[in-house]
Amino acid sequence: MRKVSRNFAKIFLRSLAAMLVILVFDSVVGAQVRNFKPVTDAMLENPDPGDWINWRRTLNAWGYSPLQQINKQNVHQLQLAWTWAMAPGDSEPTPLVYNGVMYLPNPRGVVQALDAATGDFIWEYKKELEAPPKFLSVMRNLAIYDDKIFVNTPDAHMVALDARTGKVVWDQKVADYKLGFRFTSGPIVVKGKVIAGMTGCDHFKVAGTTDVCFISAYDAKSGKQVWRTSTVARPGEPGGESWGDLALIYRAGSDAWIPGSYDPQTNLIYWGTSQAKPWARLQRGNAGDALYSNSALALNPETGKIVWYHQYVPGETHDLDEGFESILVDHDGSKSLFEMGKFGILWELDRQTGKFLSVHDLGYQNIIDVDPKTGKVTYRPGMIPKPDVPVDYCPSAGGIKTWRAMAYHPETQAFYIPTNYGCAKTSFITVDFIEGGGNNSVPPYAGTQQLGGHPDPKHADNPGEFLAMDIKTGKLLWRHQTATGTSSAALTTAGGLAIFGDWDRNLYVHDVTTGELLFRTRLGTSATGFPITYAVGGKQYLAIPAGTIQFPPYPAGVAPPPTQPGVGGRWRPTTGNAVYVFALPDPQPAVRR
Repeated sequence: MRKVSRNFAKIFLRSLAAMLVILVFDSVVGAQVRNFKPVTDAMLENPDPGDWINWRRTLNAWGYSPLQQINKQNVHQLQLAWTWAMAPGDSEPTPLVYNGVMYLPNPRGVVQALDAATGDFIWEYKKELEAPPKFLSVMRNLAIYDDKIFVNTPDAHMVALDARTGKVVWDQKVADYKLGFRFTSGPIVVKGKVIAGMTGCDHFKVAGTTDVCFISAYDAKSGKQVWRTSTVARPGEPGGESWGDLALIYRAGSDAWIPGSYDPQTNLIYWGTSQAKPWARLQRGNAGDALYSNSALALNPETGKIVWYHQYVPGETHDLDEGFESILVDHDGSKSLFEMGKFGILWELDRQTGKFLSVHDLGYQNIIDVDPKTGKVTYRPGMIPKPDVPVDYCPSAGGIKTWRAMAYHPETQAFYIPTNYGCAKTSFITVDFIEGGGNNSVPPYAGTQQLGGHPDPKHADNPGEFLAMDIKTGKLLWRHQTATGTSSAALTTAGGLAIFGDWDRNLYVHDVTTGELLFRTRLGTSATGFPITYAVGGKQYLAIPAGTIQFPPYPAGVAPPPTQPGVGGRWRPTTGNAVYVFALPDPQPAVRR
């Protein structure tokens, strides 16, 4: 009996030891990405069809995938393959997928690596922030290059992570968060340089500081700054006179808060900038153009030098940005750059020279007129705010088209555009010129008296639309109206699909040509990110993030209510950040009879 007990003990101990070895082994495997191959410039410029390794998959910002396993004929069969809960906070992410691994940006500087086929956890990085973010904890995208993942953080740092393990390789302080600077979007990588646009430039500076908003580049290996280009024209420099005689500390805005694009043929990067701050001309103390606000900038990636610029709306005065994605398309002999912002106007420029080519207005804004031959902007009568005089205008500061990127489809030569409609009645009051003042981006919105938002008269029952627009004529090919407004970016595929989500938790898949609704399902909360599609082991997946954006932002330590009314009066959860991944069902084995 004792012998049996001793033998049992030996067997048990050997088994326990083996289990411990397996557990240790699993923890090592589970903590790193295996068989990682470094990402090159050639791969970024021409990604594998199964990968999504740039913000909009390709550096031309199309938001288009050549995958077609999921297509018009079978998309109705989509099933949920897996889902992953994400960190809390404002969430507008783009998953990045490379060689079967998903790298997922979370709010407040968190990055996670997951098995893209199963959703199994690999590693997590959590930034120890210098201070809790007080506004907009979102991170819209990551970048990948060589063997590193690059993440921008809410406290204005750029961090390089080992793509295999998530360990920090270098951590570069880009700006002082105490002055309001922060990142809300990630970088792009061009020729070994990690390039990012700064935001948090919405207030007057402190005397003695020289930083204004900027775009900057860093060496991918070391994190050392290579160049920094101001997006605000300084006194005494080219364009500086466009701000009148304002001192540098009173020149604000021109945030570069949406990732840029790159064209290897022109060897130029293209970046959009936001409006000048404070919002209204009367608050800025001059009626000048305020360069380089609301502009497209073409930069030399080696030096950061501005090769050309085009200002879409000079001296903008209603908080309506034109600083969104720059989509690069060749058509009819033109090398074009397209952009659409809050006005709902599609601008086309020659991306080699910056020359104005064409403009197409959706027809819902009532603020400006644009000369179709020259692109010159003039404000309509009564639309330039005067002190304490209410102005009723459409769209409101929320804009018709915002960060929710549109997508291009090369076969239809059309853009697929998520839009929202609303108007506002606002009284703009004067702002005191004091250090650190003039802030229009954090409640209580200094310098404005919001007298009430109201629906666009043309869209009282459907405040959102998903539009298909011909890039040559501006003709609307089809439209899908939503009762709650659109909430995600757009995605197009070679399978003939156009995809987006709305505030009411719906994921929609349309036929790119006809607009026919082919598939719809509901998520846990609003689809507030950038949908992507990718392939692992020959199987195509569709991933869409869902999450929350709090308006107004709740102070640190104050939890929002569990539910709140969204656009159109529909209720939605205020928690539940996650990524949802769909796929076609696996073929069923034949039944033997």
